[in-house]
Amino acid sequence: MSQDLAALTDRMLSAAARAGADAADALALDGTSVSIDVLQGKLEHAERSEGVDIGLRVLIGQRQAVVSSSLFDDATLQTMAERAVAMAKEAPEDPNIGLADASQLAQNTSAEALELFDPTPEPAAATLEEDAKRAEAAALAVDGISQVQAASAGYGQSRIHLATSNGFSAGYQRSSRSVSCVAITGEGTGMERDYYGDSRIFQADLESPEHIGRTAAERTLERAGARRPKTGAYPVLFDERVAGALIGHLLVAANGSMIARGSSWLMGKLGEQILPDTLSITENPHRARVSRSKPFDGEGLATAPRDIVKDGVLQGWTLDLANARKLDMSSTASAARGTSGPPSPAISNIALTQGSQSKEQLMAEMGTGLLVTSMIGSTINPNTGDYSRGASGIWVENGAPQYAVNECTVAGNLLEMLHHITPANDARTHLSRVVPSLLVEGLTLAGD
Repeated sequence: MSQDLAALTDRMLSAAARAGADAADALALDGTSVSIDVLQGKLEHAERSEGVDIGLRVLIGQRQAVVSSSLFDDATLQTMAERAVAMAKEAPEDPNIGLADASQLAQNTSAEALELFDPTPEPAAATLEEDAKRAEAAALAVDGISQVQAASAGYGQSRIHLATSNGFSAGYQRSSRSVSCVAITGEGTGMERDYYGDSRIFQADLESPEHIGRTAAERTLERAGARRPKTGAYPVLFDERVAGALIGHLLVAANGSMIARGSSWLMGKLGEQILPDTLSITENPHRARVSRSKPFDGEGLATAPRDIVKDGVLQGWTLDLANARKLDMSSTASAARGTSGPPSPAISNIALTQGSQSKEQLMAEMGTGLLVTSMIGSTINPNTGDYSRGASGIWVENGAPQYAVNECTVAGNLLEMLHHITPANDARTHLSRVVPSLLVEGLTLAGD
């Protein structure tokens, strides 16, 4: 039976008040997830989970504690509240914690316009199994594919409700539908593999299993016969599928918690140019049918679009209330939280300005260098921005693809790299992170 999450969070707040909390907020999550894996045309694994998770944060003066549970009878709620209050009394004081002022709380909490939930019926397990089988069959039908390591399909739906002791109470629903495939070519030590998948809120928007399987196969075949490239300084073109990670390093460095700790390579760069002046990074938590959209944040503040970088200039940090207070700034309504911890700042949907050239045109402009299609590992110095990651992809000479490469390392400094990026025009606009392929000049490749 579906739980009334608004009533549940109210019960949690009442228990906190009885236990002696000065203030509190309560979070309740009700979710269902189904995943199906197939192998060689047969069901390999099926999993379904359902449950309600709750979290309670209590504040005693400038001290706080968080407790969580998957039980929610009255006795459990009271025990949770009492333990949380006892924990808070022993916690160190933090002058920056606290609920939002009532005047800061979101007034319009409806998520209807964001279209975060597909109201069509949950797909049957047999439907998910058939989708996974179709993706596997499409991959195996491509000449050169020796096997499919995994083909999966899944569905999930969840409800979230947040309530605070100073009057906020609201929630919304989400859903997701996904299909993925991992294909393999070659045998023994010559094996190579690659992946493709799609995840959408609405079933009707999901790419076909056949397209997903074929794409996984085509990507895999591109990696056949991979070898190490020559060591040296070359331009690097980050394919759209990995370019978001490069911008992700910037977003992490602009996170308010990193700035408050003094451990970011963007320290002192606020108001300075960090990208070419033709590029901006915008955050928009109100994009319809996009997974990270939300009407309010984890502290009940109204979300709104904002510029993180505008015309190349860094505009601000990503902030929740506590980090904003520590930095003597205002929250950007970026608080995220789960049931087992306090709020912390996090990004929703972002988009980097797209360029006017295709990836192929940038490849021709690059001349000789590396097209990176996959990355592993990460060594980022948080204070200096020195960057080193394992990479594989396609070696390019005279603007044309030559052969697959692997087992190499791409290195540089993020501040210098981001100053000299050129975007393509191939970003997938339905993703939460809309970042096209990016050409970066003069990186160091470590290979043979």
